[in-house]
Amino acid sequence: MDLIDTHAHLASRQLVGETGSLLHRCREAGVTQIVSIGTEPEDSARNVELAAENECVYATVGVHPCSVHEVGEDWLERLRQLSLSPKVVGLGEMGLDYYHPPQDGSEPEQWRALQATFFEAQLALAIERQLPVVIHQRESSADVLAIMKGVAGRVKAVFHCFVGTREEAEELIDLGFHVSFTGVVTYKSAAALADCASALPLERIMLETDSPYLAPVPLRGTRNEPANVRHTAEFLAARRGMSVEALAAATSATARCFFEINSLV
Repeated sequence: MDLIDTHAHLASRQLVGETGSLLHRCREAGVTQIVSIGTEPEDSARNVELAAENECVYATVGVHPCSVHEVGEDWLERLRQLSLSPKVVGLGEMGLDYYHPPQDGSEPEQWRALQATFFEAQLALAIERQLPVVIHQRESSADVLAIMKGVAGRVKAVFHCFVGTREEAEELIDLGFHVSFTGVVTYKSAAALADCASALPLERIMLETDSPYLAPVPLRGTRNEPANVRHTAEFLAARRGMSVEALAAATSATARCFFEINSLV
């Protein structure tokens, strides 16, 4: 088995001190590589450290839209310097989040404008550094799409934790982007999403856990971890009528091409 968890938060406080045991369980589950995702400069720096310490871990660096109020004025330069680290394979997660209320006490429109400023600055850095980006969108798909149309063809992007319609996914793919599925696709309430994930071309989809969040069935409601991406792979393989080994090989090949990382197996 050769699975990649393309989106985990190994620097999360919920996972601190457990890297060794988490990676052991990954090996047992056939998860060979993990991309650990940044949400602000501090955890981005920790991701860089984790990648340096563990052969199977790669990092992204970025500022999540819900974190834009708590970074210093030098945040962009800090990300630029971190992005020079040899195992940084992307920027993000970045984007727009209209689900959570303003975290800085401002009015919603001010909060959304601030998020957009950070989003666009990180996209510009990605183009400068020629790195792919990991996109967060929550109740903001129209505005995210409008911004991403402006950079289509200039930056590779994966829309993480995709929960939209098949038509929305196909529009993203037509623009040259990728979509990634979490354990949400295994939920009984997400039948339409499962249909979507079963129909899209394998060269445009990836798998992720979003650890420590969104554990798949049969572990829903528990703390998630990278080894659990296997449950999502098994679910989608059954839906697509193929072996889990074949699905793992295809989605891992897509991930390696997207993030430009080499195989460990």
